[in-house]
Amino acid sequence: MDSLGLFMLSLLLCSQWTAAPAAEITWSYTGSVGQWQWPEYFPDCAGTSQSPVDVVTTQTKYDPSLGPVTPLGYDQHNNRPFTLYNNGHTVGLELPEWMGLGGLPWLFTAVQLHLHWGSGGPGRGGSEHTINGLSADAELHVVHYNSELYPNMSAAVTQPDGLAVLGILIVAGEETNPAFNNILSYLSRIRHADQKTLIPAFDVQSLLPKDLRRYYRYNGSLTTPPCHQSVTWTLFRERVQISKAQLIKMETMLHSSRAEDDDGKMLQDNYRAIQPLHHRVVLTSFSAESGEQLSSGEVTAIVIGVMCGCVALAVVVRFIVKTIKFFTLLHNDSLAVNSSTSSWDILPSNRPAPTPRVKNPEKEPEKIQDVVLNCTSDGEKKEEPTSSPQTEP
Repeated sequence: MDSLGLFMLSLLLCSQWTAAPAAEITWSYTGSVGQWQWPEYFPDCAGTSQSPVDVVTTQTKYDPSLGPVTPLGYDQHNNRPFTLYNNGHTVGLELPEWMGLGGLPWLFTAVQLHLHWGSGGPGRGGSEHTINGLSADAELHVVHYNSELYPNMSAAVTQPDGLAVLGILIVAGEETNPAFNNILSYLSRIRHADQKTLIPAFDVQSLLPKDLRRYYRYNGSLTTPPCHQSVTWTLFRERVQISKAQLIKMETMLHSSRAEDDDGKMLQDNYRAIQPLHHRVVLTSFSAESGEQLSSGEVTAIVIGVMCGCVALAVVVRFIVKTIKFFTLLHNDSLAVNSSTSSWDILPSNRPAPTPRVKNPEKEPEKIQDVVLNCTSDGEKKEEPTSSPQTEP
């Protein structure tokens, strides 16, 4: 073999040696090949259109052309069992090819769904995307590929318009979500990595929020290696609730290690850190003024709030009316007391004597003179001596 042939052979072997590690690398969220080291082994993980992101609602842009997302065939399972698996990074569910997604420029065919969660129970984070810096307890992803432009998932995954992923934020509450039990009830069968099992088919749409009209839309990437920037993300605004017990089961049931391994490492905190937006703008399918697009839960909350406000207003008005009536009655009683007691009764010494009415002033002197004469005549009569009989010595 000549020198040129040896050179070509060595070049071929070198290229194969450098390409092999990327395919054989076992990545994780922590450790020597944790998410902070991903860019060293998977160049796309250092791109400028990575996911997940923090959606700052004040910096989003309303796009009226974004219509409702339309799941296709999600409720048609034909009673064929689904395959549930543990790949060491998450729990996944293979979806049949007749399930798809409408409401996008192309038709997308469903491939699989999987979950991301944290550890430590509710309120400790676990979702990949955040809204205004706040994370949910878990997140569901439903993955589709562009079946109009590409023949399969492998061909589409590296293309900018190749994938469409639905993101559903999950929060823990008091009520059990029966739809998620279709998955969580069978986790005991796939406790370790590389295990899979068949489970009864169910309505996949029951896992989604009821409001499919309001969502955030942006161009991003896979949130795990190789981090290809080929995803059109749809992150629903409405969150789905599961119970605290369901969340704890999700966090504590699975292992990231194989059954034959001795470490028994728990599969927890399988979410990627927030990535910078860079040049991207997050679009919304709803505006702040679009009250007609409120979800049923928000409408209920608004109605209850309005009713409570009306009751509070009625109590305040009733108190004001009673107060006004009280002071009105007090004022009327004061006026009644003042009208029954005049100022002349209070100051009698200043009250003038009443003047008698005189019918005929000209005849009054004569009347007075007659009275005087009568009084004089009576007096003279009283002064005359009376005669008395004489007595003998």
